[in-house]
Amino acid sequence: MIRLYYAPGACSLAVHIALEEAGAEFELERVDFRAGAQRSPAYLAVNPKGRVPTLQTDRGVLTECVAILAWIAQSWPEARLAPLEDAWAFAQMQSFNAFLASSVHPAWAHVSRPERYADGEAAAAAMRNKGPEALGGFYRIIEERFADGQPWANGEAYTVSDPYLAVITGWIMGRALLDFAQFPAAADHRRRTLERPAAQRALAREGRAQG
Repeated sequence: MIRLYYAPGACSLAVHIALEEAGAEFELERVDFRAGAQRSPAYLAVNPKGRVPTLQTDRGVLTECVAILAWIAQSWPEARLAPLEDAWAFAQMQSFNAFLASSVHPAWAHVSRPERYADGEAAAAAMRNKGPEALGGFYRIIEERFADGQPWANGEAYTVSDPYLAVITGWIMGRALLDFAQFPAAADHRRRTLERPAAQRALAREGRAQG
């Protein structure tokens, strides 16, 4: 049985939605970040990184959103969550997911958890002030992806990139870090992604009204 270790509102929600889209059978195990459960010996024995998502499978443990999302798409090909028949298109999808993981997500983390990167309130304030500038640059790139009217992050077809982008967009909206009137396609993408039945099931299972 597959078990997803998640924290409500974290990027693990993207994996949860992808599992629902795939029609996978899986169990959920909440990691209570507020109680520091991610640093407990029991959890570190599963994922020494002390982060979510963690996916426990029959073959072992997977970590990192980009890897887990690709594994889901490849393990349930009938769900058509990635362009598996086209190596170039699959690599393009992975390139976008890596951009979310290595650029957009860290820029968000500099605002939301500056203590990870520097000590002192002055350093934290500087990161919080600079973060929206970086995020704005990244969202201009994201908005351009939709300039030709494509409905999803990688074109006409919904892929595992879409819940990942929608979750990150939700974080930024929640803190009002950007004026999404400047990024209407990204805002609309989030809305449409979270309206899908699989996303609604994931949100309900995590006890959240929205992503």
